[in-house]
Amino acid sequence: MPAAANPAVAAPPRKSIPDPTALLGWYDRHRRRLPWRAELGRRQDPYRVFLSEIMLQQTTVVTVQPYYAAFLKRWPDVEALAAASLEEVLSAWAGLGYYARARNLHACAKAVVARHGGRFPADEAALLDLPGIGPYTAAAIASIAFDRRAAPVDGNWERVLARLFAVEEPLPKARGKLRALALTLLPDDRYGDFAQAMMDLGATICTPRKPACALCPWRLDCAGHATGEPERYPLKAAKAARPTRRGVAFLAVRADGAVLVRSRPASGLLGGMSEVPSTPWEEGGAASPASHAPLTAQWRALNAPVTHVFSHFALQLDVWRADLPGATKAPAGHRWVRPEGFDTEAFPSVMRKLLKYAG
Repeated sequence: MPAAANPAVAAPPRKSIPDPTALLGWYDRHRRRLPWRAELGRRQDPYRVFLSEIMLQQTTVVTVQPYYAAFLKRWPDVEALAAASLEEVLSAWAGLGYYARARNLHACAKAVVARHGGRFPADEAALLDLPGIGPYTAAAIASIAFDRRAAPVDGNWERVLARLFAVEEPLPKARGKLRALALTLLPDDRYGDFAQAMMDLGATICTPRKPACALCPWRLDCAGHATGEPERYPLKAAKAARPTRRGVAFLAVRADGAVLVRSRPASGLLGGMSEVPSTPWEEGGAASPASHAPLTAQWRALNAPVTHVFSHFALQLDVWRADLPGATKAPAGHRWVRPEGFDTEAFPSVMRKLLKYAG
């Protein structure tokens, strides 16, 4: 093995400072066509940038595209989104995951209308003052929508930067260093195009596995490429084991096919979403699960549990089912929903899996 490929040996220095215009030239030729992107030379719509950036957090482009199209058709501008109810927004978001984003999306739209007359501010500091807007999203809107000098460092940026500079510090600790390095690369203009060029480079060329270094406009300036092991970067700290939480879901099905549901508390995990009643989700499972049943009935345990993986834990829900007369009234805080109404409810993915047991 060559000495330079040994992790214990420092990477060779780059031969020159990467030229941002080389990346912009590559972007002009190879930019991705995405529904939220304006054509080259045209001004981006801040609302579309905002909507897409919130949806794209921890979610792939392929997954986001149909949701983005549906939201834009239903709420074509920030005023329309602000006028919608949170329940409507959560329902439209169902299945996209990370549901706090939907609540933040709605709260931010209302704040833009209330504080700024329906116009997104162009300044990063003012954007950061909006609910649900963090440093990355503020920088993305400022650069892409308003062409302000900003570095929206997402996962693609981090990977490109870590390889370009052969950063030996692992993520997430290296994020501060990577953001500082990002600012040294910014061009003198075309900040929005540069931001999207970095995203495209990471998504299509500087990929996590088997990067296409031969096609990269910066390969001669890349310290990671010079080591012969660009895939080694970015280094990542070992992840803690994901715990498993358990619970029991109470699937009450009325004779007319309606299922008993309730809304989760507004804050916290899956806040405001619709759910089949259950015990608390705890490691080891809840004690005396029958005491959490929403009503008195003949409950029977179904054979297979419902499993789902969240970002910080795995969930295993045993399912207890009760079949009830059509005249059964919903207890306080609950409601009956017929199958044709499921699509109007804000059911997260784990609940949609569970509802399959309703037949």
